Amino acid sequence: MPPTGEAPHPQPTAAGELTVEPATSDDWHQVVRWAADEQWNPGRDDTACFHPTDPAGFFLGRRAGRAVSAVSVVNYSDRYAFLGYYLVHPDHRGQGLGLATWRAAVPHAGARTVGLDAVPAQQPTYRRAGFTPAHDTIRYGGHPTRPGAVSPHVVPVTGCHLDALAAYDRRCFPADRRAFVARWLTAPGHIARAYVRDGAIAGYGVVRPAHTGHRVGPLFADTPEAAEALFDALTACVEPSAEVFLDAPEPRRAAHTLATSRGLTPRSHTVRMYTGPVPPPDRQRTFGVTSLELG
Repeated sequence: MPPTGEAPHPQPTAAGELTVEPATSDDWHQVVRWAADEQWNPGRDDTACFHPTDPAGFFLGRRAGRAVSAVSVVNYSDRYAFLGYYLVHPDHRGQGLGLATWRAAVPHAGARTVGLDAVPAQQPTYRRAGFTPAHDTIRYGGHPTRPGAVSPHVVPVTGCHLDALAAYDRRCFPADRRAFVARWLTAPGHIARAYVRDGAIAGYGVVRPAHTGHRVGPLFADTPEAAEALFDALTACVEPSAEVFLDAPEPRRAAHTLATSRGLTPRSHTVRMYTGPVPPPDRQRTFGVTSLELG
């Protein structure tokens, strides 16, 4: 659990034969491959968008120069951080390397509230570290149905939308992440759409290529109708043979209805947990989270 005060940047830390130190974006591509092997299905270009958010918040454990463990602790603001990519290479599990990596990295969050998405089996472990469950998140997947014409309220995102989209995103996420949103909207392969009503943003969404199929996220909207229109517009841009995945927070029944009405089925679930109070995002507008790995 984070200490009560802001921690200094962790120095390379020896734990037996393990050394933990900040990872470069090039280093992190290897971790993303591990995540893909674990069937987490990360987006193909997620690292380029997320790493600049907090370059000091990605940690790699090495043994004899070989990467064996990882965790990210990304500070989004002076109050909020998100922990993800907590992994040990299968060849090196059962030796305490994950815990050593965790202990070296978590002080980076200082006194911030830390969020994470846990697989259900690991809830007791995270509870012992001071995390409390908040809600489940259901991953839906499948080949979406194609309802037909795209709503005229849905428009391609351009640079002129950035200020309004960043402000809308802040209503749905516990921290201001304007710079990240700008990268996320324009990354290679990412397709972004906004729902505009009476000249104002009433929702937005992004679909991106993943290691398997495509992932929709975030999907934020004022109403279920706007969310459905955005989802339809985004998936219309994906080849019909590709699967699409959406991570929807529970108990958001409107998100469940959207996913199942488009032919997606539940595939897995995780548990969102926090170490302390979180500036409350508008969950009524959240139909799909951005990423289970990084918030």
